[in-house]
Amino acid sequence: MEDTRQDFDNLIWDKNDEEWEKVQPELRQRSTISLVEALATEKFKSPSTWITPMKIGGYNIIYRLRVEGLSSDVIVRRPIPCFAQFPEEKTLIEAATASYIEKQTRIPTASVLFHGTTAELGSYLIIKYIEHQHSMSTALNATNDDTNKPFVLDPNIPEDFLEDLYKKVASCLLELSQHTFPRIGSLVESSQGSYSIATRPITRGMNDMLQLAGIPRSILPPRDKTYGTADEYYTSLADMHLAQLTFQHNDLVASADDCRNKYVARHIFRRLAREGNLSTFGFKDDSWSANSQTKTMRTISSPAPPHAGSFRLYCDDLRAGNILLDASNNIGAIIDWEFTYAAPSQFSLDPPWWLVLEPPDLWEEGIEDWIEFYKPRMEIWASAMRKAEDEHEATAEGKEICTGVLLSTYMRESWETGRFWQSYAARKSWAFDTLFWKFLDERFFGSRQDRVPRDELWKTRLHLLSEAEKIAMEPFVARKMEEIKERKLVEWDPKDAKRRLAEVVFD
Repeated sequence: MEDTRQDFDNLIWDKNDEEWEKVQPELRQRSTISLVEALATEKFKSPSTWITPMKIGGYNIIYRLRVEGLSSDVIVRRPIPCFAQFPEEKTLIEAATASYIEKQTRIPTASVLFHGTTAELGSYLIIKYIEHQHSMSTALNATNDDTNKPFVLDPNIPEDFLEDLYKKVASCLLELSQHTFPRIGSLVESSQGSYSIATRPITRGMNDMLQLAGIPRSILPPRDKTYGTADEYYTSLADMHLAQLTFQHNDLVASADDCRNKYVARHIFRRLAREGNLSTFGFKDDSWSANSQTKTMRTISSPAPPHAGSFRLYCDDLRAGNILLDASNNIGAIIDWEFTYAAPSQFSLDPPWWLVLEPPDLWEEGIEDWIEFYKPRMEIWASAMRKAEDEHEATAEGKEICTGVLLSTYMRESWETGRFWQSYAARKSWAFDTLFWKFLDERFFGSRQDRVPRDELWKTRLHLLSEAEKIAMEPFVARKMEEIKERKLVEWDPKDAKRRLAEVVFD
């Protein structure tokens, strides 16, 4: 079985665990809970009482409180210091995004009642608690009896039940797709209640770069950075892939040839981004890839989204676990809009990865097994999306994503052409290398010679690099081979970090 995801830096992981052991008691202390109660009491001008138990998520700790005089409970959610790398920034963005979705769409969500920062508690959101029976992931999970196993879709769930749930989510995504923005970036709410794209996208990938790979904060895009075209943003993502290869000191590179594979793949991907090819790959407009000459592509009807000026909200953390269902399995709310930003519309044109609950790069039985399990559920999803579109048409609402093509058509064609894998690889640095060589390389450039050893894949595409990139490769590999001899944590001076990245990223 081939591993899809490369390893995070285990030394940094251990450091995070040590920090969590120090932080966790403070989050649970009665004195901290008293501060949380006092905060809610101040905001609501009414006594507030903490209700156990607390819930710890991937990035936040959640306190549920009862406020005298309110008909529903509230949630106070605080970013966990050693896990959430942009606590203040992501809190402001999530508050603005959730507010926009509540005001501008009919998507059910949890109202953000207050947000801010205090000296004692740091950044916080106070959110309306949504009464619910369970999450969608719990409703569909096959491993509920074993809490140590990841959630996996129960294969015995009836198709009509699954399609009904999918259709409810599809209707929400269809409505979200109707809202467009002039730039790529994160929403900010003004004091007058208007919204604009005014700050950089805060993504799960960026958070993981800092939290799990030790990437220097100084080489990330500046806070006020937004993007005018999809190609510009694809290039930024490719830069982050090269940054991960450059700065993750431990557990990423296994050998010199493994390093060459990663170096060549990431430089090729960046070149395609800069040339504007990634934004058209797998669409009717695609005239550059080997894929465009295949029989499959002759049936493709969907054009690429506009080059600029029309981007859609995309949530890196949208998954079944964040979709709350009531006792009748209707959607009570879609929650946790952190890591949501106006993204290239290409991302919104892919079928969701979470249809089988667990992502492809973490699937226990390997990615080929994930594909076989996913494909029939993707067909159910496409049917559900088409039914949601019919309902939107019946109510005279917009249903076409862009240029007169249905979202269900885009999603089906995304899977058929491999656009799904390009978008996933663009967002996921730790899955990138396997996905590039397995699903993208030959779709981009045509068949490789038979039975090329895995460690020699780079040789088949080395000619696609520029002369400067070729010349820089062997010194880069030699340096990485020296680095892996000593396992350590590295603290980078900002100027040195930018200089080091400039030695790898050629403009």
